[in-house]
Amino acid sequence: MNKQIWILRGLSGSYYATQAVLLPYLPLYFMQKGYTPSQIGLLMTIGPFVAMFAQPMWGYISDRFHTVKKIILLLWSLTILSSIGLFYAESYPVSFLFMLLLYFFMMPSSPLMDSIVISSTLRAGVSYGSVRLWGSVGFTVVAVLSGFVLGWIGGVSHLQYMYWALWVIHLAILIFLRDEPHSGQRITFKTLGSIAVNGPFLLFLLMMFLVTIPHRMHDSLFVLYLTDLGGTEAMGGWAWALAAISEVPVFALLGRYMHRFHELALLGVVSVLYMGRWLLYALIDDPWLLVVLQVLQGITFAVFWTVAVQYAVRLVPPELRSTGQSLLSAVFLGLAGITGGYAGGWVKEAWGGAEMYYFGAALALIAGMMFFAVRFYTRRQENAPLK
Repeated sequence: MNKQIWILRGLSGSYYATQAVLLPYLPLYFMQKGYTPSQIGLLMTIGPFVAMFAQPMWGYISDRFHTVKKIILLLWSLTILSSIGLFYAESYPVSFLFMLLLYFFMMPSSPLMDSIVISSTLRAGVSYGSVRLWGSVGFTVVAVLSGFVLGWIGGVSHLQYMYWALWVIHLAILIFLRDEPHSGQRITFKTLGSIAVNGPFLLFLLMMFLVTIPHRMHDSLFVLYLTDLGGTEAMGGWAWALAAISEVPVFALLGRYMHRFHELALLGVVSVLYMGRWLLYALIDDPWLLVVLQVLQGITFAVFWTVAVQYAVRLVPPELRSTGQSLLSAVFLGLAGITGGYAGGWVKEAWGGAEMYYFGAALALIAGMMFFAVRFYTRRQENAPLK
């Protein structure tokens, strides 16, 4: 097997392992520092806001200087430095500053990783999912073991030591990564501006925005919804782990069959499946059944993200691949993250958790109809006789 592919698998696993430390435990760490729930909420939502601006900027820099590895190395080095400031901060303003810097440097590395994974897998003749599945494995393993590890090292107050240990592994693997060759075309602001007038790509981002609002809403508020129905914090942790592990077989198998279908048609089908998923969350009030429903993450998000990442590559010029991936990620992590968190929270507070998921189902249905409509239109254009 191609050495580059195995290195990328290791990087994917170690990168998402670090996320399995931050997502569940960072709010608890801030709580131990004495911050209020509203202060913690602001700290945790700063990431999506920063992503809207940081990811396209770093994507453009990567394309401009024709390197992904060096930009990722710079970003990860600055991420570790920012985390040192965050974990040793003694006041809320200082924590806010370093949380801002942490996400500014950490989140743009995800689409850059996707960019080099796509280039490497195309060259090696393997699927994107065969690499991305290791991210789900890494997240699951650390999500399951982190509670035991934290208990062994002294609790959440020592969270930084587990986080930094994972980053040492991460950077050690990065040393062996090989940069993928670029087209060699010089990137200018005029070249970059071609994306701003790329109608199919902009429409694609709009449809992605609609279908990812409820997904990001679910990411932010599911554990709260679960506890409202009598679930425990431990059940929330198991739900995260179950969702991540359910992605593994889908990422592994999708590459074998995806080529048989057009990406827009697949995204339309997944949007309808998302609608069904959110309806089930709205109708079921047993917390254990809701935990089990997390297995639907595999046939919704895993399919959705694999197809979306690879379709985005087709819509932008090769020399702007990193920029295109960064814009896609900015919509998913940034714009949809903020919108989903605030809109979902508002609906939940005004009408209830079930209504929040009904709202998500409606958005997924609208997105699905749009995907099918665009596919129908493009197919007619492709089959239209030449004049």
